[in-house]
Amino acid sequence: MTKKVIHGIYDDDELLLNGAKKLRASGIKIKEVFSPFPIHGIDPVIGVPRTRLAICAFIYGITGTSLALLMMWYMMVSDWPTDVGGKPNWTLYHNLPAFIPITFEITVLCAAHGMAWTFFLRSWILPGVSPKNPDPRTTDDKFLMLIEAKDEDVQKVVSLLKETGASEVNEK
Repeated sequence: MTKKVIHGIYDDDELLLNGAKKLRASGIKIKEVFSPFPIHGIDPVIGVPRTRLAICAFIYGITGTSLALLMMWYMMVSDWPTDVGGKPNWTLYHNLPAFIPITFEITVLCAAHGMAWTFFLRSWILPGVSPKNPDPRTTDDKFLMLIEAKDEDVQKVVSLLKETGASEVNEK
């Protein structure tokens, strides 16, 4: 039993979304969709589970908060405590209100940089890595639906893609 890869290329995102709904209703599994911009509502239609990136963002943010508080405790309390305006810096909890803006900024900094690196590593957008995009036109104005089908299902998939408004259907 061999599988063929079929590319259904659409000119409009609404046509692609409606086509994906029809294909899924027919029992055909869509492997991937490539588009020049995010298509609202496509994830549940093609069966993509919810992302766990929010967990990563939370972990990066907590790391930033911890590093900020540790840094300020070390600098202001442990290493070089100073008496500023009659207010000594001998404990962290007495000075916490003054540390809130810096803590917030470092939390956001660590979360943003961590998410950027996670995005680059997860999507393989790295120097020297060849793109996984099967058709370069999907970065400009075309929408591609990638389907892996068994030999006996190829005709059904091709006819459904043409029915749903695909401007091009290619078998690989």
